[in-house]
Amino acid sequence: MENYKLGVKTSIITIIINVILSGVKIIAGVVGKSSAMLADGIHTLSDVLTTFVVLIGLKVSSKEADERHPYGHEKYEPVFAKLLSIFLAVTGLFIGYEGIRTLRSGNIQTPGKIALVAAVISVITKEGMYWYTAKTAKKIKSLSMEADAWHHRSDALSSVGTFIGIFGARMGLKILDPIAAIIVSVLIIKVGVDLYVQSIRGLVDESADDKTLLKIKDLTFSVKGVKDIKGFKTRIFGSRIYVDIEILVDGGITVKEGHDIAEKVHDLIEKNIDDVKHCMVHVEPALDD
Repeated sequence: MENYKLGVKTSIITIIINVILSGVKIIAGVVGKSSAMLADGIHTLSDVLTTFVVLIGLKVSSKEADERHPYGHEKYEPVFAKLLSIFLAVTGLFIGYEGIRTLRSGNIQTPGKIALVAAVISVITKEGMYWYTAKTAKKIKSLSMEADAWHHRSDALSSVGTFIGIFGARMGLKILDPIAAIIVSVLIIKVGVDLYVQSIRGLVDESADDKTLLKIKDLTFSVKGVKDIKGFKTRIFGSRIYVDIEILVDGGITVKEGHDIAEKVHDLIEKNIDDVKHCMVHVEPALDD
């Protein structure tokens, strides 16, 4: 629940900033007669929509387990991250298309100084929003919020391209505007594809990373009475990890003693690895030497 509250706070702050920033950029685009800045303002406005999607994703994935979802709702997180990655890639394609269309038409106007100032403000603001959102995403382990962070950076990159284009147009190099837009679009599409692949990995029960696997083994062997590990599996469930482990104990001990050993392993793993949501420990007798 703490993670959900932190995620909501970050999302609401970024929504407010985006609404204000998009208004500034759209006005600057109209007043400064800059189609690039106008498109950049609309791009920022689209961030508001993606952040609302993040809020929905955080709300759903933070719900407690119920009868229909006994393992919880964490897997909804990569689903929403996938939607955002698609939106990110489509945004990149749109910017690229507009750049190519403008380049082919040759209809490029010389923008006013206000558009240049708005581009600088946008780059600084959006990059700051990227770091703020990315920091929260890392803390609460949210894929959809990470995707939203990259959407902020895509807007910053878009504004960099807009700045170069506007500056070049004012210096007489009007062709820089559509060329910069095309380059930025490629970077945005790449981020979208990378996030899409990452979200897919979150839906296919991939194993935990090697560092986590080694830590689980070390913790298990640190419990007195564990002779060996017979079977060991982990699976990532959204932002959490499920562990299934089979331990070998002395076949001559009582059932209760075996259960106590398993319980120690269970408690040690769940206590020392924050990402582990549930650990299932199965006990089997070790073969006599």
